[in-house]
Amino acid sequence: MPNRLAGETSPYLRQHAANPVDWYPWGEEALAAARSSGKPILLSVGYSACHWCHVMAHESFENPRIAQVMNDLFVNVKVDREERPDIDQVYQLAQQMLTQRAGGWPLTMFLTPDQAPFFGGTYFPDSARYGMPGFEEVLKRVRGYYDANRGEVSAFGARIVEAFERIGPLAPTDSAGASEDELLEAAENELAAAFDGVNGGFRGAPKFPHSETIEFSLRRFAATGDRTSLGRATLTLRRMAMGGIYDQVGGGFSRYSVDAEWAIPHFEKMLYDNGWLLRLYADAWCVTREPLFEKVVRETAAWAMREMQSPEGGYYSSLDADSEGEEGRFYVWDADEVRGLLSNDEYEVASRAFGLDRAPNFEGKHWHLVLAAPLGEIAHELVIDEGTAATLLDSARHKLFEARARRVRPGLDDKVLTSWNALMIAGMARAARVFGRDDWLASARSALDFIRAKLWNGGRLLATYKDGRAHLDAYLDDHAFLLAALLEMMQADFRGEDIAWAREIADALLARFEDRAEGGFFFTAHDHESLIHRPKPGPDNATPSGNGVAALALNRLAFLTGDPRYAESARRTVALFMPSMQQRPSSLCTLLMAMAEQEEPPGTLIVRGAASDFGPWRELLDEAYLPATMTLFVPATAAGLPEPLAKPLAQEAQAWVCEGMTCLAPIGNVEELRAALPSLTMPGFSPSTPSLEGANP
Repeated sequence: MPNRLAGETSPYLRQHAANPVDWYPWGEEALAAARSSGKPILLSVGYSACHWCHVMAHESFENPRIAQVMNDLFVNVKVDREERPDIDQVYQLAQQMLTQRAGGWPLTMFLTPDQAPFFGGTYFPDSARYGMPGFEEVLKRVRGYYDANRGEVSAFGARIVEAFERIGPLAPTDSAGASEDELLEAAENELAAAFDGVNGGFRGAPKFPHSETIEFSLRRFAATGDRTSLGRATLTLRRMAMGGIYDQVGGGFSRYSVDAEWAIPHFEKMLYDNGWLLRLYADAWCVTREPLFEKVVRETAAWAMREMQSPEGGYYSSLDADSEGEEGRFYVWDADEVRGLLSNDEYEVASRAFGLDRAPNFEGKHWHLVLAAPLGEIAHELVIDEGTAATLLDSARHKLFEARARRVRPGLDDKVLTSWNALMIAGMARAARVFGRDDWLASARSALDFIRAKLWNGGRLLATYKDGRAHLDAYLDDHAFLLAALLEMMQADFRGEDIAWAREIADALLARFEDRAEGGFFFTAHDHESLIHRPKPGPDNATPSGNGVAALALNRLAFLTGDPRYAESARRTVALFMPSMQQRPSSLCTLLMAMAEQEEPPGTLIVRGAASDFGPWRELLDEAYLPATMTLFVPATAAGLPEPLAKPLAQEAQAWVCEGMTCLAPIGNVEELRAALPSLTMPGFSPSTPSLEGANP
């Protein structure tokens, strides 16, 4: 008999709709059932692409005996962490308090009927192994302890809730602390100390992209010319692109690598990673002109449009790690299978390029493809020219792609999340601008239009959409990331309605999320459902800090609109987190970048005139890496512009270079602007920089 999850929008919740567990979605019905029955709550949090979530579901939630124990002893609540990141944040933190261990998914928490946590963990096996007790035993022991120690459990839960009140931005101290420049340098030093100089990223395994540190390092190079910072960023991007965390056949990145060499991923592909990385690879190409970076951008954009964009325009959320019940089955190969698909010449090149001439790298019997050798080296070994080797490898990759497409595909989580869409919109718009790709720009515009049509309702933003239904009030990240995406889109394709919508989003941020007393933004709106804790997150995570992105975007919007409220809100946000940045600056890279733009106001480069005249100006500017400068091409037809953008029109297009609210005299031709740029406060300007690194694979 189906439980209560069949009508939910979350594909993850729907995966559990036929479980023998009497699941509730999070909500008043579940909480009321716990209060009336006196049963504790078993809270299970996961997401549809999560391999170990599937394992626990198959082992325990589909097991009638274990399900009956769950139903007898608990009110069982299932949560999709992607639709309810507010709940996930709170109870991940509680799990870390209770166990002194890092959290993860599946998250398994036991709560009192008033939502206070008293025991928890992550994955539990169905029977005792891995040094862990079986889940059925855990269920009985937890309920037995709860029944025998109600007073102690209540007191302990109260202490946990009380501890939440002490979590958040650090309080100011009387000491002066480091200056802004010293904080940026301290973050550099922390990143350098943890850096893996061979493989890129941080030392050890598992290995995550940590995109915020890559972006911080690229921006530090632009600001200071420090090639060490650039080297950290480009080595990481290069090694990821060569590794198995990158899909060498179909494009796009998996969530993380289980090893230190980026070779074997946890195969789920998340929209948010790929949106952020798309922008970073485009930026890195602007600085280095490395062909490998362009290849990654081209293939990842193609993957996003081919596999992740709905006919309605929005981008889907994720692809599963599993297919046919096995992790990675869709992606891995047997050498004989590959040999049978390719010509002899293709196999000679592909086997060396993808590591098929080496021992199996996946579970001792399969191959997951990596870039194992440079093409030049392969061509030399086979006594062919490099162009021929490249042609053979491209042909081989195409045949592998066609063969793989006939396999059973991983599951697709086809809900559309506002925050993750915003990250992909920003990435696609930036890549489109750099490489002059109208199709990528159209993809980003289609997704942005979808968000406005389906998830912007009466001046309120919603968080998730599926099958014609949008719901759940949006969170801080939805608003902040969307505002940043609008600023990126305006630089790729300026439209007056975008800046008007950006102001509406910014006003909603200030009205509904800002802490007017202390500064900064809560993760949930003022009228959101009350949970046992209301986070105000500052550190970056798998996605950038919502407070950091809000501070960056609001500060920039202030200079486009002339509205000082936005800059003041951004300033108060950075000030709130300054003590936290003093303690561990590298964990708050996005806020550090916001701080840097407040210390030295962002530049604005405005080209105004007939849109038909913009071509030469774009050729100069769109491939330049100017991370602290907004570049806007404002057509003569644009109306209702805020004063900073309403530059006077002339016979031909003109450019204004502004720092903060101060603009230089208009520049009337492209060559004059080219000559002026290096002397302006725009470090890192590089319209035609050759590769700064060694040979590429």
